[in-house]
Amino acid sequence: MPIRVALVDDHPIVLEGLERLFKLQPDMEIVAQCGNADEAFRMVKSQHPDILVLDLLMPGSSGLELLRALDGELERTSVVLLTAVADDDQLLEAIRLGVQGVVLKDMAPGLLIDAVREVHAGAQWFEKGLGGRALRRLLSREAASVDPARRLSIREKEVVRLVAGGLRNRVIAERLAIGEGTVKVHVHNIFEKLDVGSRVELLNYAREHGLL
Repeated sequence: MPIRVALVDDHPIVLEGLERLFKLQPDMEIVAQCGNADEAFRMVKSQHPDILVLDLLMPGSSGLELLRALDGELERTSVVLLTAVADDDQLLEAIRLGVQGVVLKDMAPGLLIDAVREVHAGAQWFEKGLGGRALRRLLSREAASVDPARRLSIREKEVVRLVAGGLRNRVIAERLAIGEGTVKVHVHNIFEKLDVGSRVELLNYAREHGLL
């Protein structure tokens, strides 16, 4: 199944450029384009795209305000923030609100495509230049204070339950209608996030933390 992408930006020329970019990707499908946060709020609640590519700074309600309004509504949607500028406080709040990727508008278009694929596979994508070393230290400290299980995406929790049930990657891929390679990426990310080294350790962790 293609990755269902929704685009949110207040500049029509940017939306048009993004539309052309994503239409060239055989594994992606544009399901909505929104020019402001109000449209995007209604769209996410009704269409639940896989990936929301969201402009941070928009007139009226900003991308951050949209994320605050959608808090608790993004279980089926991952967010990649597209921004020209952002300070550390904005980025940290965005990450706390569920953003899993941040791409600068002046980066090569191919990096945005890479970010969408990585985030859809359950990984995070943050450009190295964003906020410098101070931001990375803050992100590490933030992550350390959170229960690792809470950092799992909805899809990763599904994979945990199937792995704990003794299913192999090929069967999991069939159950979830995704590629076996995508399952391997999910399992790798789950092992890293939960600091486990085997499926047996994952099963024990899932039992102890109520993931089953």
